[in-house]
Amino acid sequence: MDTQVTWPKQDTLVRFDRYQLVLMPRTKDHSQSVHVDLRTNGLIDREALTIVNRFLSVLTWCDDQFGIVQGGWSGNPVPVAVPRRNLAFATSPEWLFNRQIPSSDDTRRALALYREGRNAEETALVSYAVLSYFKIIELKYADGPKAKRWIAKSLPVLGASSHDDPGLMQFFADCGSEAPQDYIYTACRVAVAHASVKRPSDADDVAEIERLHSASYVLRLLARLMISQELGVSEHTYSGD
Repeated sequence: MDTQVTWPKQDTLVRFDRYQLVLMPRTKDHSQSVHVDLRTNGLIDREALTIVNRFLSVLTWCDDQFGIVQGGWSGNPVPVAVPRRNLAFATSPEWLFNRQIPSSDDTRRALALYREGRNAEETALVSYAVLSYFKIIELKYADGPKAKRWIAKSLPVLGASSHDDPGLMQFFADCGSEAPQDYIYTACRVAVAHASVKRPSDADDVAEIERLHSASYVLRLLARLMISQELGVSEHTYSGD
């Protein structure tokens, strides 16, 4: 995890509610981490991650610092320190670039929102990713009915059959009997933007996080469609735009 909340200097067993958690500190080679014995605590993976989220939420409130869960795994019989992330990145021996700052206010805002959405996905702020991508649609279709009509028209042209794309398959499964455009607007955009009684969204609940990750994936595809087709922005780094 990535966090600035106060953390113990050494491996520490703590009790949180009725659960026992092991906290391991950040070192030169390892990230801060929380470990849960599933058998001892009577939990499955998803439930354990939800407890970790709730634990971090309490610490975030107490210290007024950020706390981001970046994933994990299960299966070790004892807590294992988590290596610090060293993400791969792409380089090119011949890096061609020729772009200008877009002249359109909407285009500049759309690209800024897209970057924020991608950053939010990377830092596990999936609710914010959903909102960022939806705001891109709202740049052209500001009211709900128009936005939903555009989504309904655009979903079939995202580029792949839902049977060939696990992300799309999961999204349509999450929609259930609800029309996808209504689901995106009400169960995703409204749910994360407002304290809705009918559509509550709990940012600690792993089932809810997974649901919103699925929605943010589809909204990202829709946002790219909006930026490339409706706003006419090239996807190439070397362009006359």
